[in-house]
Amino acid sequence: MTGTDDAIPHLHARRRLLFGMGALAGLAACGGGGTLPFAAAVSDRRIAVAPGVSLHVRDWRGAPGSEDDVIVLLSGLGGNAHAFDSLAPALARRHRVLAVTRRGDGSSSKPLPVDGASYAPAILVADLLAVLDALQVRRIILAGHSIAGNEVTLFAGRHPGRVRGVVYLDTTFDYSNPLPWRGEPEPDEDELNPPEPAPADMASMDASIAYAQRIHKQWWPALDAYWRDTLQVQADGSVRPATPAAVATAMATGAYAHVPDYRAVRAPALVIAAQPGSLRDVTPWLTAQSEPRLLAAARTFLRIYPQAHQADFARTVAALPGSTLLVLDNAAHADFFIEYETAVVHAIEAMRWEK
Repeated sequence: MTGTDDAIPHLHARRRLLFGMGALAGLAACGGGGTLPFAAAVSDRRIAVAPGVSLHVRDWRGAPGSEDDVIVLLSGLGGNAHAFDSLAPALARRHRVLAVTRRGDGSSSKPLPVDGASYAPAILVADLLAVLDALQVRRIILAGHSIAGNEVTLFAGRHPGRVRGVVYLDTTFDYSNPLPWRGEPEPDEDELNPPEPAPADMASMDASIAYAQRIHKQWWPALDAYWRDTLQVQADGSVRPATPAAVATAMATGAYAHVPDYRAVRAPALVIAAQPGSLRDVTPWLTAQSEPRLLAAARTFLRIYPQAHQADFARTVAALPGSTLLVLDNAAHADFFIEYETAVVHAIEAMRWEK
């Protein structure tokens, strides 16, 4: 990987490894926020979406009068509804909030793929529509983190009457065809991956949590809940990924093959981009005592990525005429909507969504 034209695909592949199931890392799921004047009650639901398939939905009922003002939150690759255990209650001061775990992840059903389309975005979008119909939710503001941008774009295009607005939470314009990078050569992506969990790290849930704390920038109670929901406890107390490898592969294959059509999106759009400013934002497991070559590679990535990311989210904004852009500096892709929760909530609430 020494050339420069293919750097962006590898940069986004690295994000997939860091914040998807590839390294069991997931996204940071809680923290941030201030004292809430209204404490929203949350209930956990299982919604049948297809024969033998049900989804886990976390449902925060907002303040009185917010029942018809619904925000739906979708997590990134390998994620689950607990990703939004901090953001959702903050939004629930004025909205009803539904966080949905897509099929294949967390506590949702995990049918084995039968073909290459089993976990394509079209299937996931059909699942989301079934959830809304089951809950008798007519229109929504739909927000998706990272690769869930695929589902946001496709759902808004196919079901415009069900969408009041869309929010892209640090997504990529087109995961199937990333913008080529022509700057300085990128570092070896293997040097930038978090350390793989050793057998001892999977010996128990507590051991896995300790491993997770070592490779994350921050740790909060809801991240603990998120992490637990990605794992399955075995009879001997050890843990393994709850998502079967075949399902994880099918999910990633479907996501990275999808070509989004932004022309079909007619609803108001908010694009939120997270730009890293320090090594803690991109490689939190590295320390001043880490190998010099690893620190050098991370610093190179930190120089390249913000430039590449800026060019990419500019494409998304250009593809959505009239959209609003919020750039959060010194932020990590994994947990920016927690660290900068207040700014994210204010940006969502300041939008003029369709009625």
